[in-house]
Amino acid sequence: MFQKVLVANRGEIAVRVIQSLRELGIASVAVYSTADRHSLAVKLADEAICIGDSPAVKSYLNMQNIVSAAILTGADAIHPGFGFLSENALFAQLCADAGIIFIGPKPETITRMGDKAQARATMEALAVPVIPGSHALTTLADAQAAAGTLGYPVMLKAAAGGGGKGIRLLATEAALRADFPAAQGEAKAAFGDDTMYLEKVITSAKHIEVQVLRDQAGHTTIFPERDCSLQRHSQKVVEESPCATLSAAGRAHLQQLARTIADGIDYLNAGTIEFLMDQEEHFYFMEMNTRIQVEHPITELVTGVDLIAWQIQIAAGTPLMLAETLPVLGAAIECRVNAEDPARDFQPATGAITALRLPSGLGVRVDCGIQAGDTITPYYDAMLAKVIVHAATRQQALAKMQRALREFDLRGLQTNVAFQQALLASPAVLSGDTTTNYIGETFLTQWQSEVAG
Repeated sequence: MFQKVLVANRGEIAVRVIQSLRELGIASVAVYSTADRHSLAVKLADEAICIGDSPAVKSYLNMQNIVSAAILTGADAIHPGFGFLSENALFAQLCADAGIIFIGPKPETITRMGDKAQARATMEALAVPVIPGSHALTTLADAQAAAGTLGYPVMLKAAAGGGGKGIRLLATEAALRADFPAAQGEAKAAFGDDTMYLEKVITSAKHIEVQVLRDQAGHTTIFPERDCSLQRHSQKVVEESPCATLSAAGRAHLQQLARTIADGIDYLNAGTIEFLMDQEEHFYFMEMNTRIQVEHPITELVTGVDLIAWQIQIAAGTPLMLAETLPVLGAAIECRVNAEDPARDFQPATGAITALRLPSGLGVRVDCGIQAGDTITPYYDAMLAKVIVHAATRQQALAKMQRALREFDLRGLQTNVAFQQALLASPAVLSGDTTTNYIGETFLTQWQSEVAG
């Protein structure tokens, strides 16, 4: 087992990794930008080292500084969390070249799944259904030609990453011309790569994903699905496990597809395979995220498995001692609490947190990296915390989440908590009958009108 691990991230995921490291008896090293020098992760870690100025490109995306920090502190391994460098094959290779274990898949796997055209070709070879899409795109002219072949509407996506960054839903060529430069710039800022690609849009679909773990000997565990259909601009808002409308036969088929993919690409460590599911329960491969996900806690709660701990143990060579598939234990829901104002088109909020009270009680978990007195800056993602609940049934979980959100009290800046409460009380969400376009096409306008009135 490792003696010391550096956590190459910030916020709640850095805190989450540090917690698992402590339980495993492993020393932790936090890295921080100048904006985060007083953060909770820095306070909780055994050691902390500054890696640069506030902008992410000078700190959390600075590969050389992070690897140097690991060498200086004597870390055996680096956990990248999610976002930033977590799906950067060059960073994974730099770690290997420096004799440091990258807690994640092999660099060649990151490259293979990170290149969307390569990933689609791989799925086709494995007989996994895919969404029709384009090759890698670097210019507007290439994108226009590809969209003309696919037909509108299309989804423009960043080839190098996920998390809703660099994504635009485009209905016309005029929209493509208007939005391509901004989406490409957003991808460059988030992932250091402005390569794009296009996918044909499948309407009235659910976004369903499957968590997998796979060890160095090829033992694979497939977890119950997560329903991530409640999105705005392809950014997930609420996630739950299991999917309320998926049949047992559909779940078995989905898990078999996930196993085919994980084994077919000789995957290593934790990964998430994302699908679109149409109304007939046909599944289409979207992408594979070669990292831990923001929504991993709901999988942990419905299975009792510490995914972060297993990531670390697999990287250290420990055999995976879990069943091939795991049963669903109750229902779990996660709400992302963001510093933003939904009534004003989700305008980001900044400022000092003057007071903070987190919900608690049986079946309530809060993953956060914030504390009273922190200043929320414009340099990073707007997510402040994740409120996660677990109960015997989905109905009980929804009621528990409403209670937890009511208890969540953050003063000093605007959050989306009231929006989350209203969303979870809507009839479509209560029934589980929502698709990826529900918030944008149905709920948001109605809610904003009610708030304004």
